[in-house]
Amino acid sequence: MKIGVPKEIKNNESRVGMTPAGVYELVKREHTVYVQTQAGFGSGFFDKDYKEAGAIILDTIAAVYASSDMIVKVKEPIAEEYSLITPNQVVFTYFHFASSEVLTKAMVDSKSVCIAYETVEDEDGTLPLLIPMSEVAGRMSIQQGAKYLEKPVRGRGILLGGVPGVRPGKVLVLGAGVVGVQAAKMASGLGANVTIMDVNMKQLRYVNDVMPSHVVTEFSNEYNIRRRIKESDLIIGGVLLKGAKAPKLITRDMLKEMRPGTVIVDVAVDQGGCFETTRATTHQDPTYIIDDVVHYCVANMPGAVPYTSTVALTNVTLPYVIKLANEGWEKACHTNASLAKGLNIVKGNIVYKEIAEAFNIKLT
Repeated sequence: MKIGVPKEIKNNESRVGMTPAGVYELVKREHTVYVQTQAGFGSGFFDKDYKEAGAIILDTIAAVYASSDMIVKVKEPIAEEYSLITPNQVVFTYFHFASSEVLTKAMVDSKSVCIAYETVEDEDGTLPLLIPMSEVAGRMSIQQGAKYLEKPVRGRGILLGGVPGVRPGKVLVLGAGVVGVQAAKMASGLGANVTIMDVNMKQLRYVNDVMPSHVVTEFSNEYNIRRRIKESDLIIGGVLLKGAKAPKLITRDMLKEMRPGTVIVDVAVDQGGCFETTRATTHQDPTYIIDDVVHYCVANMPGAVPYTSTVALTNVTLPYVIKLANEGWEKACHTNASLAKGLNIVKGNIVYKEIAEAFNIKLT
């Protein structure tokens, strides 16, 4: 199969869809890999690294798309790429369709085969291709939240870990999944007092068992959230509904119950966000303020640490890429139930229920 790895063109996105090590494994299996020049530069991988691994370097993104049966990338295609995608071409990437009707309709019109990393699902319900980026984003949410709590950027002026004689900051984490657990781990490691909320009691029991004593669990409902936000310095939104829009757990009116300078970080922004006032931001302009509450809603948080993120992503995507390349998408999805759940749009038809429901489009 001919596989293309284009340079990411989304704002401040420095990750790349495949490492040279991944290219080597595909070429070893007699597949052809086209990599756009400087595609890996932001992640610390150079054209010579890809050439040594056996890749063919192409000068333009158009050439990569035109030459390839399957495109492997990191972020969803943006408007400049829509016309480059051809009928029957496989596009394997993070799509997050439920948050963008424009993207969804563009991919329907392209007649391509869209396989979304974020909906590939194992038998136990875990999302193996989303987990590593959720781990990165969960840890980064505390790193970024701590920074924006500083007074020069209009935060509360709180040091999360405190110092002797001064109480540590209070962190509220909404969601006890991968993002929430990693956020709680980082916040507790800094010495903050952490409350983690979820509606899944099994997951709360797990968190209670593995976290230190200054991480407490609480069942998530509106009453408890309203009570906790009044005393929290940093609030992390890490709720995920597979393939669907995130629920709005913090509404506009709740902002007035928070103290001025409170920071809220919405890691669910890719799926529409779990705060009503969420709008996607970029690493170039990451925050905005509403009712004296600092919002950090960067839609590609792991893109700020591209080396770590790219290696972590290739570690988990490569086995699926190899399977797709060896067998073709139809056989691969027929023989692998996890990969089949990654199918979102197939040759103009939406085949994933949550996406069809999000935009009231016919499900095939």
